[in-house]
Amino acid sequence: MSKLSCLSASCTECIGIQSSYSSGKGRNHDGHIRYGFSLVKGKALHPMEDYHVAKFVQIDEHELGLFAIYDGHLGNGVPSFLQKHLLDNILKEDEFWVDPGRAIAKAYEKTDEAILSNSSNLGRGGSTAVTAVLINGQRLWVANVGDSRAVLSQTGQALQMTTDHEPNTERGSIERKGGFVSNMPGDVARVNGQLAVSRAFGDKSLKSHLRSDPDIQDRHVDGSYDLLVLASDGLWKVMDNQEAVDIARRVKDPQKAAKQLTAEALKRDSKDDISCVVVRFRR
Repeated sequence: MSKLSCLSASCTECIGIQSSYSSGKGRNHDGHIRYGFSLVKGKALHPMEDYHVAKFVQIDEHELGLFAIYDGHLGNGVPSFLQKHLLDNILKEDEFWVDPGRAIAKAYEKTDEAILSNSSNLGRGGSTAVTAVLINGQRLWVANVGDSRAVLSQTGQALQMTTDHEPNTERGSIERKGGFVSNMPGDVARVNGQLAVSRAFGDKSLKSHLRSDPDIQDRHVDGSYDLLVLASDGLWKVMDNQEAVDIARRVKDPQKAAKQLTAEALKRDSKDDISCVVVRFRR
């Protein structure tokens, strides 16, 4: 049986405690890969709906970096569930070590099924997700559902590793399932006039018109990659990919870099919850 242990200094550095402000950092066993995170509650009156994961774990001879941002809506039940279960479900898939991409896809599907079957406890809301699994510091697997985003920096150039799942870009799929895309109310395209993303976990009342299968990409992390930024749309609504990479690269401490990114988003008057994880591959 595989043995799993957490390499971070404390639990609060692994999974953030939900509050108005949360920040922390950690590193892998030899200290060459470091991460930092920063979460800031938005101006809405509801409780914080962004959750994250940032930690290194050891499974037998393998070291895994596990990172995620979950951006909830209509309650925090679904993102909280994802924080506790999604990455673990990926690692539990039998195929993980031979076909990580297939394992990720299956775990996303099974986790959404568990959320829907438990909707009476988790509530009627849903969540986006972006997850990153770094295997032995060498292979990076990124997956997403919704509009939380992952961006790699390769020699300073921003590379978007995820696809923003917006209603207008997936209008055909929504309409084939009997739904519609409307800009009313407001000026943002929404599924059935309600949800501003075309893929999400949960959202049981809209699920017949939504998808929850992830887009998945992988990279061999060679010396040309210096950092990875994961963030909720509270950041990306006010900042483009290259701006985020430029800000993060100027600060060697990834926790300070994450704080600077969230502070800059606030300065630009982002009103949503803002969550960010920065992973620096080189010192």
